[in-house]
Amino acid sequence: MFFDKWGLFPAPALLRFPTCAASAHLHRGPCGLPTVGALPLVLTEKVLPMHARRNAALRRHRRWPIALAGVAAIATLLTLSACATRPPEGVEPVTLFDVDRYAGRWVELARIDHRFERGLIQTSAEYNRNADGTIKVVNRGYDPRKKEWREAVGKARFVGEPTRAALKVSFFGPFYGGYNVVALDPNYQWAMVVGSDLDYLWILSRTPTLPPGVRNRLLAKARALGVDIDKVLWVDQGADG
Repeated sequence: MFFDKWGLFPAPALLRFPTCAASAHLHRGPCGLPTVGALPLVLTEKVLPMHARRNAALRRHRRWPIALAGVAAIATLLTLSACATRPPEGVEPVTLFDVDRYAGRWVELARIDHRFERGLIQTSAEYNRNADGTIKVVNRGYDPRKKEWREAVGKARFVGEPTRAALKVSFFGPFYGGYNVVALDPNYQWAMVVGSDLDYLWILSRTPTLPPGVRNRLLAKARALGVDIDKVLWVDQGADG
């Protein structure tokens, strides 16, 4: 299951911008030039003539709005990333969840198709605990057009208690997408997962087929949640390419 809502874009480098605390300590230094704490932002009177100091000070002042805009942009991205980890409205993840029973390999039987998985067949997902308590995610699929396997490795964390199947998954840097198990076989033989919104859905199984009646039950539940089941694609799980 190649879940990666954010993974189409590389994570931007984390840049250091002036913090709110630093800007609160902005004051005038020698010759009326702005400083942060005791550090002048421009050269002193002994080095630059008056007009050069004035122009340098103006350039520094103009940079502050740009820096603050950068801070706001990063804060917005991180806020959006946090929102993307919450279950969609009306979706309740499975409780009494046992991640150790969920671990192992799953076959992706169905999905709502997206660019990062489009065209792939024989798709699968494998989950295993890391030493730090996070979950290693390995997604794999075959591209019949290029005649090659594709693989993505990510990391998942619980959102809240580990007995509630609401997780967030990242394949690139600090950006996460939601992973919510909304239906689960008592014996952990099949599962249905939705992402951070109802345009992301996967049906997983330990085997290439579902028991009789389970497919219709899962589609009925997906429809009740508000998923457009006409978008659900059943994946070719045939022989290796």
